[in-house]
Amino acid sequence: MQALSRQQLVILAFITLAWGINWPVMKLGVTVYPPLTFRTLSMWLGLPVLALGLVLLKVPFRIPRASWRELLWLSATNMFVWHVAILFAVRTLSSGRSAILGYTMPIFSAVLGALVYQTPLPRRAWGGVGAAALGVLLLLWHELTGFAGRPWGVLLALVAAATWALGTQELRRTRIAQPALTIAFWMTVLTTLLMTVLATVFESSQWRMPDATAGAAILYNAVLIFGFAQAAWIYLARNLPPVASTLSVMLIPVLGVFSGAVWLHEALHWQDWAAVGLMVLAIATVLWPGRRPS
Repeated sequence: MQALSRQQLVILAFITLAWGINWPVMKLGVTVYPPLTFRTLSMWLGLPVLALGLVLLKVPFRIPRASWRELLWLSATNMFVWHVAILFAVRTLSSGRSAILGYTMPIFSAVLGALVYQTPLPRRAWGGVGAAALGVLLLLWHELTGFAGRPWGVLLALVAAATWALGTQELRRTRIAQPALTIAFWMTVLTTLLMTVLATVFESSQWRMPDATAGAAILYNAVLIFGFAQAAWIYLARNLPPVASTLSVMLIPVLGVFSGAVWLHEALHWQDWAAVGLMVLAIATVLWPGRRPS
């Protein structure tokens, strides 16, 4: 189990805050504005922020021609499916429960790593997977009966999570030698082009100027999600073991649930509080330093 450096812990804390709070922000945005167009505008505005980061950090933009096929695969598994599927899941479900379903990704990733990629998991990592899974079930306690009428939202969120889990495993094993920020930039470019085509084909008749709510949500996603969090996550996912980089973000759905309760008045129950403790336990299993040999 690899311990995180101080820099990685700081990055992880910012990712957790930015992504956790974004669930109610995104719910507001896609409720009052066409979802594909919402995401497309966020990404076009976020690309210059991300590009500026590469310039300031003197990170090269170039990707060798031989690596573009693999880059397309990484983009599909890490971003294409996620960004399309989760938008419509959020529109159908509550913001907090969408976050919970979306962040079953760490559970999918840990199981994929062990069963498909033959990555050995220490006993305490399996304990963390179990704690995270139980926490997800508790957070979904009051939603299970309501899911019967919203099966497509649930299915889309789970497909998004499973595909992202596969992408995280693939990102860890990529043969592309370029820095993580370079990969993140071009993955975002490819996803932006895809979202632009989809928004044009399916939502051009609904295009209008965003109101204040949609505009604020678009700017939040542009600067904090696509300008920072997405690239920072790719850096962590590429430089840490998949189980550490995935289970370590399990506080994000907890933040999504509680921020949704504050801003959108979504109900909280005792199961939500119990799940917080389980998520913290899951995180501790992968972030707590192992015992050093004497």
